[in-house]
Amino acid sequence: MTSSVSQSLSWSFPCPQPPDWTLDWASLQAEFDWLQSLQDCPQDLRYHAEGDVLTHTRLVCEALIALPAWRELPPIERSLLFAAALLHDVAKPGATEIAADGSITSKGHVRQGAKMARQILWSLNLPFQQREAIVMLVQHGSLPLWFWDKPNPQRAVIKASQVICCNLLAVLAEADVRGRECDDQLELLERVQFFREFCQENNCLFYPRPFPSDDSRFVYFQKENGDPNYAAFDDTRFDVVLMSGLPGAGKDYWIRENLPDWTVISLDELRQVMDISPKDDQAAVVERARAIAKEYMRAEKSFVWNATNISRQLRSSLISLFSAYQARIRIVYLEASWAELLRRNHARAAKVPEAVIQRMRDRLEVPDLTEAHQVDWVVDS
Repeated sequence: MTSSVSQSLSWSFPCPQPPDWTLDWASLQAEFDWLQSLQDCPQDLRYHAEGDVLTHTRLVCEALIALPAWRELPPIERSLLFAAALLHDVAKPGATEIAADGSITSKGHVRQGAKMARQILWSLNLPFQQREAIVMLVQHGSLPLWFWDKPNPQRAVIKASQVICCNLLAVLAEADVRGRECDDQLELLERVQFFREFCQENNCLFYPRPFPSDDSRFVYFQKENGDPNYAAFDDTRFDVVLMSGLPGAGKDYWIRENLPDWTVISLDELRQVMDISPKDDQAAVVERARAIAKEYMRAEKSFVWNATNISRQLRSSLISLFSAYQARIRIVYLEASWAELLRRNHARAAKVPEAVIQRMRDRLEVPDLTEAHQVDWVVDS
């Protein structure tokens, strides 16, 4: 999963097609029930005088398909952007608050919207690569408007380029601006153009910003104010493979097939040995696992850390620990279809409640290349 999208894949999200580029909005509303929830969600008239979120979403889609920059894209990329336009404000109804003075805010809707987009698209059985590209478009879609306000604008655009094409972000942001009525529309459009130019200057508009090496990339994203041109000296001494995936994704099987001779720190096995239920406080289990890992790392011994590791925050804590001992870190993310996950879970001796797996899926953050030296995505289609 990189910022480029393979053109060999034939899948495409349903969207207007040449030569007439007709938008059948009524059919879209009938097909996607999550669009209906946007209809009664208000917006602050100072920034969205066009009306509610559904009206804005329709106008964004209309603006998108009218853009020459969108029409000139390959079919798959057009489909990705159209899906992102439909989904970009999907979380606003749950995040919208009306203050006493009548002002309307929707803090956190972008981050939550990315997770909701993943849930919706997973239920539609979209291919993994395309699904995650749409999720990243939703998650980073407003970056062209606000990147210059970031503590480190250069790092912000370079980081985004590792997970999605920044040019696609610019096209989506332009459509978002043109699909609203506001006093600062021209200023916002200028910001989008500035974003394009800034990404071009940083060699990351159409492709991921290249680094001298995987280790240089890892070091850059571990620091807040690094130099992307810095060629880091590779001082890694051993390897750690960090597994990631929902219960039933196939982590144990993958380890047996691919790293049969490696030492494995399994949190499931430690829970059994320590007689601690998955429903209980896991602090003791994690503390014991980290202690074992430190023993291995002091001896410069490679190992696998086998747990679900579905959140970026949890992975970051572990990666910081491993890198402090000069480990080369590889994340292996595994995924299977929802039906297959439930089938495998049902066949397990120690079943995980389906509601628990559902909550984990809703919180899932798929690993990306900014987190480790190497990231592999193993998806069972």
